Amino acid sequence: PTRSLFDEPLAIAVQGLGPRQQVTLRTSLQDETGKLFQACTHYQVGDNGELDLARCPVLPGGSFSGLEPLGLLWALQPQKPLWNMVKWDVQTPFVLQLEVFEGHGEPPRRLLAQAQHERVFLRDGVRRVPVREGRIQATLFLPP
Repeated sequence: PTRSLFDEPLAIAVQGLGPRQQVTLRTSLQDETGKLFQACTHYQVGDNGELDLARCPVLPGGSFSGLEPLGLLWALQPQKPLWNMVKWDVQTPFVLQLEVFEGHGEPPRRLLAQAQHERVFLRDGVRRVPVREGRIQATLFLPP
């Protein structure tokens, strides 16, 4: 899918690669202040030319290690140290950029594939109602 709720698991898989091909996957997103966050990791594709992050452990040299289907999401790091990811407006999604590069190393080699995925914070149909009563300010989210 091209869109999912922020707290839902996301299955990441790449098809159409060469058998046992070495690739680098990179995710990136910009927060609401324009700060860039990225994660990358190295994989070796299976014999069938498919890479499923739920079944394929990463190779050394990336942002995390082991078998981590959502590692490319939780391992996002700021471009500059000590930056925090900012999200003020839950009505707009984070847009996650996913890229697949040939081989390993820096800088990345040839771009093989890319996709965008929106991580939304509100399910479709949810209404956002501002609440102001005296000194109390809040937001009420009502399901459809």
